[in-house]
Parts: sequence; structure tokens; C-alpha cells
Amino acid sequence: MDYNIFKKTQLAAAVSMVVGAATISPVYAQDNAADNTLEEVIVTGIRGSLQRAMDIKRDAQGVVDSISAEDIGKMPDTNLAESLQRITGVSIDRSNGEGQKITARGLGPDFNLVTLNGRQMPTSGLQGTSINSSRSFDFSNLASESVAGVDVYKTSRADIPTGGIGATVNIKTARPLDNAGFKLTAGVKGVYDTSREDASLAPEISALISNTFLDDTVGVSLAISHQEREGASDAATVGSYHTQSVVPGDGWNGGFVGEGADAYPSTAQLSRPQNFEYNFTDFERTRDNAQLVLQFSPSEDITATLDYTYSEQEVLSSSNMVGAWFWEGNGLNATNNEFVEGSAGQYYPELYSSTACCDLTFSAARFGQVNENNSVGLNIEWDATDNLSLELDYHNSKAHSEAASPYGNSSVLTMANQNRVATVVDFRQDFPVWDVALAEGTTDAPSTFTVTGSSLRNSQFTNDISQVQLKGSYTFDEGVVKSVDFGVSSTENDVKAVMMTAQRDTWGGEGTVDDIPDSLFTAESITGRMDSLSGTGTLADGSEFNIYDRYYSFSFEEAAAAVAAFAAPTDESGTSPNIWPCVGEFCVTEDWTTDERVSESMLAGYVQANMEFEVAGMETKVTAGVRYEETDVSASAMVPAYSGVDWVSANEFALVSSGDSAYTDFKGSYSNFLPNIDVSLAPVEDVIVRASFSKTIARPTYNHIKGGVSINEVRATYATASSGDPSLLPHESKNFDLSAEWYFGEASYVSAGAFYKDVENFIGTHTETENFFGLRNPADGARFAEALASEGADNVAIRQYIFDNFPESTTESSGLIHSIDSDNLIEFDVSKPFNEKKANITGMEFAVQHTLDNGFGALLNFTVVDSDAEYDATVFDEQFALPGLSNTRNLVAFYDKDGLQVRVAWNWRGAFLVATDVGHGNPLQNEEYQQVDINASYDINDNFTVFAEGINVTNETQRLYGRYKTTMMQAVEGGPRYNIGARYTF
Repeated sequence: MDYNIFKKTQLAAAVSMVVGAATISPVYAQDNAADNTLEEVIVTGIRGSLQRAMDIKRDAQGVVDSISAEDIGKMPDTNLAESLQRITGVSIDRSNGEGQKITARGLGPDFNLVTLNGRQMPTSGLQGTSINSSRSFDFSNLASESVAGVDVYKTSRADIPTGGIGATVNIKTARPLDNAGFKLTAGVKGVYDTSREDASLAPEISALISNTFLDDTVGVSLAISHQEREGASDAATVGSYHTQSVVPGDGWNGGFVGEGADAYPSTAQLSRPQNFEYNFTDFERTRDNAQLVLQFSPSEDITATLDYTYSEQEVLSSSNMVGAWFWEGNGLNATNNEFVEGSAGQYYPELYSSTACCDLTFSAARFGQVNENNSVGLNIEWDATDNLSLELDYHNSKAHSEAASPYGNSSVLTMANQNRVATVVDFRQDFPVWDVALAEGTTDAPSTFTVTGSSLRNSQFTNDISQVQLKGSYTFDEGVVKSVDFGVSSTENDVKAVMMTAQRDTWGGEGTVDDIPDSLFTAESITGRMDSLSGTGTLADGSEFNIYDRYYSFSFEEAAAAVAAFAAPTDESGTSPNIWPCVGEFCVTEDWTTDERVSESMLAGYVQANMEFEVAGMETKVTAGVRYEETDVSASAMVPAYSGVDWVSANEFALVSSGDSAYTDFKGSYSNFLPNIDVSLAPVEDVIVRASFSKTIARPTYNHIKGGVSINEVRATYATASSGDPSLLPHESKNFDLSAEWYFGEASYVSAGAFYKDVENFIGTHTETENFFGLRNPADGARFAEALASEGADNVAIRQYIFDNFPESTTESSGLIHSIDSDNLIEFDVSKPFNEKKANITGMEFAVQHTLDNGFGALLNFTVVDSDAEYDATVFDEQFALPGLSNTRNLVAFYDKDGLQVRVAWNWRGAFLVATDVGHGNPLQNEEYQQVDINASYDINDNFTVFAEGINVTNETQRLYGRYKTTMMQAVEGGPRYNIGARYTF
């Protein structure tokens, strides 16, 4: 018996049997003519895509949702992640307006596994200021043109690789023998991104050609694509919020002073921004993809497939910033601020007014990285007997990311005007508005700029995976057990992450205003660049103020050359090699100061039985299996050594490298027994009820299992470090699912389900205090105490006192105060991971999809998730919470008839937690976000199609905040993106 029962027409019955495993498949319907001639009906377009996806969902054991190509070489969206967000329970993270990573059923990217044709793929990427540690797959590296479909397994089976607690996503690519004969599709597209004023129409070209030979026993296919994009991303940003007590003049913790200060309780805690800036970024993205597939089937029993997949994505961006840092050592003026009580005596600013001086900063930054992926695989399928089939699959895949600039993957250089005397920021608007007051008789002209600090970071990340899988299935001729699946696999996963930093910590200023030519700088309008930004704000007395509407753009490369002309040493004597590794110029090298490596060896075996029988006259299917895995982990790290600490400016400290380093090695191992059972039954025609249980794992991120200790930050009053632990256990989840589905017509169904996940071994951290290398604090000791007694809590005066009275331990010309033996030892707060947390996740999913004979159709789905590990903003102690937990909704309406296709897609994602602590105990949260995309196409004839697409047509913006909505961390403005193009298919 089968669930595929429709009684509308013979054509409907034929359509329901279409399988979307590759591209388009011929479907045959019986003609009513007397000779019973069969006519070929090709199901394409939106309706065909939805029908194929529905067939996969209906026929699967467990909860599986799919996306199928509308036609050969045409996925429904330009980005795979954008397509995946249409699936119930799946939401995405965006970067530069494009889908990048997915969250499934409330579990973030690192808890979901992405495979390519059933193979575990390596992941790679770079972070701006730290080493990449994520296992999550970046969908922006992969073009959609060569993808035939994507299956999302929300419940697990024994034959599915481990790694996905939220979901396992399998990307399927085209195979030539699945589509006999000659196939060709070629497309050209122009992309216009409105976020960038000077953007041109960027080209995208793609082609897929496939053919079979020798009576369809040999097949060859080649898919290629080249895509370019120019865009911009503008943002208002706060780096962090400091919490301080209401105690005026308390040095590092100055509180309210002046009239109105007594309106706040003496026990109140103030949360104030440490800085505010506007950031303007232009970027260029180039992506090249290719896949070559060779197939040979010498008989009906054997098919061999050799494939090579390549992708390369280069992203270059340049930024200019204007901002101010707030040092409130002498207290805030209560009269000009509006602080609102949040909870537990915590006050946060809606209007922030600061009289802190003096620097108004203008920065330029360059970011550039290239991600390259190579995968070679061999698959052999053999029907050994009528009952036994075997499959051998091997692949070797490598992902590598590195800098695409001589200045590294992340570089920043800052100038400053020292005439700022007051700043006000109105946080009551989505995009905060600021005003800056300069000292009387002064200007912000480039002639007043001096050079401050700079930071260049160079990193590389490489992930190699070698995997061999042997799978088999034995089919029984009779009995309740219809077949038994079995298999073994061996996987080697090797990761290498390296980094070096060339940083000048002269943030207090270097040289004179005459050192940098004024011609480097161009005056720009802030509101002229940011469409979402208002030109006015409101003061505490209700009056309006006009925005300080100016920033100065300049080239990082030109500024770096100008700074090097007067600041760079002519030889290596007297300079630390990590500051000027190229002596007379800015650059980075591959003399890595951080080198972290992880190797995982995984052995797995599984067996599962597939059964069919009747219960009370209802057709019932059961799949029950177990998977066993053993994992060995080896982690090593190069640990740099330091000889001292330099106090380089008012609140900046730098570690002095000794030039020595050593490798440390750690090991760990674990094993997992992972059972599963899926039950489905058909109580009435076209209705399926499912129940599933499975146990799944997701391995810790690489930063948690690294070897060695990393020193993160050294400040006057605190110092932090972190370490990993390769013996950590993986996250382990018990999963329960219950759902019902009604298939009531062609490409039409309703489904509803509930799920529950009991997850343990979440990783928490505990802190230990430890000193490293005998490092001492130059701002904590006998000479500091003497300077403090003489000058009071004024770091500038304290530093000058030490320069004047302790010249033997300072280098005043460079602004350096060196640590000495009489200084106190630094006690580092060392953060170490361990398995400690548990969480429950519950959710409900609903989806309806309906197509009408007149060409119209729609699909609607939504997901509601809940957890006992949600973040509570009223709790200020360290807490455990799940990032990414959010509700989602989707609505897609379309028309598909007579060669015309139009689709409007609305996606909504609720507010969610990004991180529990991004500094000083503050969380990072993402406001709810919605987006509307539109595409339309028209078939000029059977072969030629023109199309147009609009992405984010309502110009939505993204906003992130801290503990409260007005403690904005980042408001990001992108813009709509429009595509126009044509496709030829033969």
C-alpha cells in the first residue's frame, strides 16, 4: 500500500509521482485517444517545484521538508539560505543583506549540520578581531544555480550523519544520468544594489550543460557561475555599555553630579555607553562556483559518479567612521541626561549627554577575505542482487579562508580632533541622533587632526575533511520487515587556525597636526549617506537639536603611507616586531602569534529496519535504528610568551612579546549510542500521522576544545584570558516529534506538528584566577600609589608624574610606561569551558500550501518555540540562555500559468538573543525583522525566459540592542536590491 492517493485525474496521479532528486523529470499521462499514445508532460515552474517538495515530505519517514528547483538551474531564490527560511522552523542570519547561516527550531548555526550529497562538508571563515571557531556552514559561499534541491531533516535517522540537533540540511546537486540526453541552461543577470549610491549594474552569469552518451551509460555535466555585487552597509554603533554606581568623582566609576543628581537613589547603577559612532561601509563581493560530474553506468546494476566541486568567494570592504569616546571619571551632569529605570535599580539612557573630552575620532578600515572550497568525491552504487544494494562513497574536501589584502583581513587606522567638549545622543529613535560641541573658537577641520592608534590583523582558517562511507540495504521479499539499512563510516576532520596582530597602541595621539596632509580628507554628510537617520533629536527640556552632520572620508592605504612616512622606524632596532613587522610600512606577515589546531577522528556504524504493516486497518510504517559513534579529539596550540606589560595611554595596555613560544597538546575522546524510531500511519485516505523519537549530538565549537591559553585583554583594573578543553562532551539531545499531514490536492497540503527537545551538555564557563609569565601591572604598584596620592584620580596626570619621577622605567617619547618588579602581579580571570547546562525546547509548527487551477497559489507557515533557557533582562548575574531562539512566519503568494510566474514572499522573524555577554555583562539582542521579496518571470517561448527580482523591497533595517531596547548596540541600514535577467534552456 502507498500513501500517494489522488483520484482527480490520471494526470494528477502522474504528477504526484514526480521525484525532484535532480532537475526536471518526464512524467507520462495516458491520452484518451484510442491508440493510448503516451504524451510527455514536463512539470516545471513554481507549481512543479512545490509538488516535488511535497512528494518528498509525504514519502519520507520522519519530519522532512524540502525545496526543489523550479526548473533545471533555477532554485526559487538567489541564495540557498533565503530559500531555506521559507521552511517552517528555519530562520536565517544575514550579512550584507544576504542569508548566511541558519537557525532551526530555536537552535543556532553551530547546532545544525549541512551536507552536500550526503557528505559532511568543511566550513571556513574569518572574524575581524578573533579566530574563527564556528562549525556552521556559510551559505553565501555557494551559488544556487547548480543545486537541484535541499532536504531539511528535522528528525534524525540512523543513516543520517551526526552533528545536527536542530536539523540536518542536505544539498543535492544535479546528476547527468538522472536526466538522459542533452540539457543546457544559461543565464545572465544584472544586479543593482540601491544601498550604494555609486553602484553599477553588477553582472552574474551562469550555465549548466549536461549530456549522456553510449546509450545513456556515460554522463557528463558542468555547472559554472560567476557573480559580482557592489553594495553598502551603514550603521550607528555603540561598542559597549559600562555599568557604574551613582558616586560622583569615583575615578573609574564617576556617577551623577550637579543639579538633579539627588533624583537617583544612591544605590542606583547607571548603564552608559563607552562610545558612539556612525560607520559607513562599501563592499564588493565576487563569487565563482563550478561543479564537474562524470558518471558511468556499464550495466543497470552499477553506477559510478566522480565529481569535483569548487567555490571561491572574495569580499572586500572599506569603511569610514566618525565617533566619540566617553570618559566619565568626573561624573555625568544629571540635568542634561534622561536615564530610565529598567529593573533591579539599573538605569539606562534614553538621552545621553556627556561633557567628556576631547577626541572626535575619524577612522578608516579595510576588510578583505577570500574563502575557497574544493571537494573531490567518488561514489559507486551497486545492486549486488535483486535484494542487496551497496554504496561506497569517498570524498576529500578542503575549505580555506585567508586575507585578501596586504593589510590583513581586518585593519583600522584612526585620526582624532581634540576639540570636542560635549556630546549628546538621542537613543529614543531607531537610528540614534547625535550632536557634538567643539571648544569655542575651534573647528573640526583636517588641519586639526593628529594620528592615534592602528590595528592590523591577519588570520587564516583551514578545514580538511576526508570521509569514507559504506552503505547497504537488504530488501526482503515478504514479511513485516521490508528492508534493513546498514553502514559504516570513517571521518577525519582537521582544523588549523592562525593569527597575528600588528597594533600601534598610540590611541592618545602621535606626532603633530602637521604630519598628515589635509588633502587626504573629504568632508561628507552623515544624513546624506544614511536615509533612515533623522536630522534632529530632542533634548531633556523638549527642545530640538540638529545633528552634527559631518564625517571625513579618507583612504586607508593613503593614510597608512602618510603615517609610515613619519612614524615608522627605519630599522628594527628599538621596536617590537608585532608593531612594525615590515619596518618602514604598514603590513602583516605570516609570522603567526596564535596557532591553534584540532583533529577529530570519527568512526560510526548504524543499522535500521524499515517495516510496514496494518494496525486496525490503517497502513503503518515504522523505521527503527541505532547509530554508534566513537570520536577522538587532539588539540594543540602555540602559546606565545610575554616579558612585560606597557601602559601606553590613559586606559590602554599592551603585552610585550618575549619572542618565545611553545606548543601544548591535549586529548579527549567520547562515544555515543544514538537510537531512533519513526512511526507513521494513515488513519484515512491522504492523511498521515507521524511520531518520532531520536537522540542526536552536536559537537562543541572549536574555541571550546582548543589547546592552550589565550590572553584576551589587559586593563588597569582587570585582565582576562581563556582556554579550551578537548575532553568536552558533545551536546546531546533527546528529540520527540508528533505531527499530522493532510494532502488534499496537487501541490496542496496542511500540516501541524509539535516537538520537544531535551538537550544536555551545553557548555558553560567558570573562572579561575591565575598569573602568567610573571606579568605585572604598571598601573598598580608603589610608583602608581605615589602618583595617585600626588595627583588624584586623573590618569593623564598620573602618567605624567611617573614620566617625570621614574624616567628609568619609561619611554616618554613613545608614551610607554613599562612594568617593573615593584609593580603588583596581574591576576588574570581565566575563563574555562565545561559541560554543565541543560535546556528544554518546545515548539509548534503549522503549514498550509494550496494551488488553484487558475494559476494562483499560496503557502503559509509559522513556528512558535519556547525554552526554559530564555534570557531574562532583569537578571544581572551570569545566566545561561539559548541564542537564536525565535518565532518565525512566512507567507508566499504566487501566480503560475501560461508562462507567467509571479511570487511575493514575506518572511518575519521575532526578536532573539545573539549572545549573553558581549562585554561588561551586557547581552546582545536582535529586534524582530521582516522582509518582502518579489520575483517575476515570463517565458517568451519554450526556451527563453526573462525575469526580474526585488529583494528587501520595503527597505527594512536591522537593529541590535543590549539589555533594553534603547541600549542600542547597532542599527544597520541596507537597502533594496533589484535583479533583471534572462535564461535560455534547451
